[in-house]
Amino acid sequence: MSDTLARLEATIASRKGADPASSYVASLFAKGRGRIARKLGEEAVETIVASLSEDKAALTGEAADTIFHLLVLLADADVPLSDVLAELDRREGVSGHDEKAARAV
Repeated sequence: MSDTLARLEATIASRKGADPASSYVASLFAKGRGRIARKLGEEAVETIVASLSEDKAALTGEAADTIFHLLVLLADADVPLSDVLAELDRREGVSGHDEKAARAV
């Protein structure tokens, strides 16, 4: 699974300097982080709606869109996916309640 995400992350990074007229990802980068964040939010809402419809194909597609746009946002912020995965590894085995409480301090 991580190979897919790594390939996608590399493809997204390669589009940073591409022509926005010929690349959807480049067009998102050109519109700025606010637009990328809004697009991620739109996709997240569509994922929620699809989950409530109990249509697995729709949920699968919307989840893919959400992950894709999250990777675009991370690339725009220069946050490598490996950092996110390392944070998930750090949290493994820690109670979610405890981890959240530790962040609140």
